[in-house]
Amino acid sequence: MTDDVVIRAEGLGKKYVIGHEAERERYTALRDVLARGARNWWRKTADLARGRAVVGGDRVEEFWALKDVSFEVRRGEVLGIIGRNGAGKSTLLKILSRITEPSAGRVTIEGRVASLLEVGTGFHPELTGRENIYLNGAILGMTRAEIRKKFDEIVAFAEVEKFLDTPVKRYSSGMYVRLAFAVAAHLEPEILVVDEVLAVGDAEFQRKCLGKMSDVSRREGRTVLFVSHNMGIVTSLCPGAIWLDRGSVRERGAAREVIGEYLSRPVSARERIVQLAHLPRSQWAQDDRLRLESVEWLSALPLRHGEPLKARIRFTTRAPVSAVSVGVGFSNLDGVRLLSYDTDFQGDFRPDLSGPGAFAAEVAIDSLPLAPDVYNLDVGCRSGDLHGLDYLRACSRVEVIAGPKTPTVIMRKGLGVRLNSEWSWDFATQQAELQSVSE
Repeated sequence: MTDDVVIRAEGLGKKYVIGHEAERERYTALRDVLARGARNWWRKTADLARGRAVVGGDRVEEFWALKDVSFEVRRGEVLGIIGRNGAGKSTLLKILSRITEPSAGRVTIEGRVASLLEVGTGFHPELTGRENIYLNGAILGMTRAEIRKKFDEIVAFAEVEKFLDTPVKRYSSGMYVRLAFAVAAHLEPEILVVDEVLAVGDAEFQRKCLGKMSDVSRREGRTVLFVSHNMGIVTSLCPGAIWLDRGSVRERGAAREVIGEYLSRPVSARERIVQLAHLPRSQWAQDDRLRLESVEWLSALPLRHGEPLKARIRFTTRAPVSAVSVGVGFSNLDGVRLLSYDTDFQGDFRPDLSGPGAFAAEVAIDSLPLAPDVYNLDVGCRSGDLHGLDYLRACSRVEVIAGPKTPTVIMRKGLGVRLNSEWSWDFATQQAELQSVSE
């Protein structure tokens, strides 16, 4: 590896084995049940003997999350990684962070890697914030003296002084992320890897994190890999970008050019039912008690500006969940949220779901205020004010076209949200001025 190249991936691939349950007939003979059980037992025993992963289900399928991925990253480079949900971005970062091993190819890394992939990654929930700072430093190979030197900076950046000696299992997701990012950025790793997890923080803290990442690369010469669905942030922070598509590198180059190609690609924006269950989730917004299953458009597609809209969100629960609220959001292709609709806005009604079952919530909008364009759809569900149950960002594309009452001035794209408002005209002043001139 040359002096400037700190990461080199060559033919990188990651394979997972997925189990599927066969469709059950209404009536099944006992001999069929016994035969199926024997086959599954034999297959699992053979996998165990060969050192392979033991996967449940009647049949198994190989799924390549990454396939033949090759690229180089130079010292001090800030590289954005973009792509749709399920494109392989998180899998790639886990391999680079040495959390998981590749199934094919090889990756060579020079220097210490600090990663922020999911809330709580590398933290021990029973240890305090103070103890976890020292634990993470030790994992990075730093001495206690080196950690102590940076300790005050970390605490000040994370703003968790009052809770420093509290076990982190009692931290909110925002506190988790603040401390985790502060540790990762201040303990002087040569390579900093950051996933979409920063989205859980508030806007002010996100700005601090972006400023710190910029300083880390420009002033300190460290390498940053940054994954985000927010194209505006990627463009401003990252000179270069990689576009992953279905596990392969679709394009690599200047961030603006790659993002331009990514946003201009054909999109499937007219799916009546958007299936959500198979899409990957961020760990910070996933509670296994509830799972979002689908969004069904009950209005004609494509959606029309100024016209009514109706949609149904389906989800399932595995255990009781209290104070449930559901929401949908529309963001532009840069990842900036433009419009949100939430069940909390309707009389603050949050039902308690007593046990396992299938549920649905419907949203009806009298007049869609989105101007004609293509938008990303975000869907989420939470318990109470802050506890995320399940959340999918940019899970689908939504096309909005002009309606019969759409003014010609907003036919062109890029005008965001147009809301109804009441206006009044005052001609008295003009008439008085005309009268004074005539006199």
